[in-house]
Amino acid sequence: MDTIYAVSTASGRAGIAVIRVSGPQAFDAVRKIAGSVPLPRHASLRDLKAADGSLIDKALVLCFEKGKSFTGENVAEFHCHGSPAVVQALLFSLSELDELAPAEPGEFTRRALENYQLDLSQVEGLADLLEAETESQRKQAMRVFAGELSRRVEGWRRDLIRAIALLEATIDFADEEVPEDVTPEVTDIVDRVLVKLGKELSGFAVSERIRSGFEVAIVGAPNVGKSTLLNALAGRDAAITSSLAGTTRDVIEVRMDLKGVPITLLDTAGMRSPADEIEKLGIARAKERAERADLRIFLSLPGEAPDISLRSEDIVLIGKSDVNMGYPDSVSGLTGEGIPELLDRLTVYFEERVPEAGLAIRDRHKRSIEEASQQLEAAQSFLLDSRKDVEIIAEYVRRAVISLDSIVGRFDIEAVLDEIFSSFCLGK
Repeated sequence: MDTIYAVSTASGRAGIAVIRVSGPQAFDAVRKIAGSVPLPRHASLRDLKAADGSLIDKALVLCFEKGKSFTGENVAEFHCHGSPAVVQALLFSLSELDELAPAEPGEFTRRALENYQLDLSQVEGLADLLEAETESQRKQAMRVFAGELSRRVEGWRRDLIRAIALLEATIDFADEEVPEDVTPEVTDIVDRVLVKLGKELSGFAVSERIRSGFEVAIVGAPNVGKSTLLNALAGRDAAITSSLAGTTRDVIEVRMDLKGVPITLLDTAGMRSPADEIEKLGIARAKERAERADLRIFLSLPGEAPDISLRSEDIVLIGKSDVNMGYPDSVSGLTGEGIPELLDRLTVYFEERVPEAGLAIRDRHKRSIEEASQQLEAAQSFLLDSRKDVEIIAEYVRRAVISLDSIVGRFDIEAVLDEIFSSFCLGK
């Protein structure tokens, strides 16, 4: 296996840049460029020199021995000054060394998976951690990266392996007198794991929204202040505002961080009888996005009612309170009246939703858990059958285990590896 190298920090000027090297020749590379290899996990200042002996930089060098590094291989890190010139000079010197090759995107993390430093779900958690923009995204990604999902899957797997062992014992001793009926214990295990899987699936929608952002649609008739409210909530002029009705023809999306919770605000076309085909399409799209949104803010004028069926959680407000004064539950994006109260309501609503999130954060996890649930439900039906075909029950439980194993990468992972690692940067 080649020894690989890459810059692990962002491109551009910076105080420090980190160049990482991983593989069997990592320490030889340090010896040739820095003169000697520091003690493992002890940062040491070294002169970094090119092949002709010229000084590249003075940098900290840090080494991790095989089995005690991120990738599980010998790893060296050069913490050099972060100017593009220094970085390029050091990369050029590394490229001239035998058996060293530039890393592919995600190759460091892929080696960590191949060397059993991480499992597949932890890799996905790390990918989300690198993309996290809000505190709730960071916390969710960190839980998965730290192995909470892996441990949960291992618990389900351990219980089901126990059920398989009990069933196999019955099969092995079919011609002999079995000391006790294993059906009650197997049934209890299957029922218990099914409940846990169902609970995990119920939290998937929230965990997926934490990854992508909860959607809040601002809905109402034309010229009630929707775009002005969007701009006020976003803190910038994201939407064009005008006194002319029907200015917004398409759905405008603005991402924001609401006290650690990712939110996507949607400004939609005004609900009315369309004046032309384009406005008709805009209104249809507005209704569609409003139906899919996690929360809707309905703006209306005094005496008007929303044009869409309301949900219990919808927020209904009088718009343009700077003009329509004296009404309760009113808001003005122009003056800011009611904005703090609206933000508080949004914060409370989504902060109450976040704890509902499960640890399954990808569609792949969801599909695996659904497949396992289907297999266990089939086993459950056979356990209730008076004939109790033990071989078939054992096979269904075994398939459930295989489905759960795919979450952490024990089986059938090659199809998803390239997609996962392509999202990583070169130095990770």
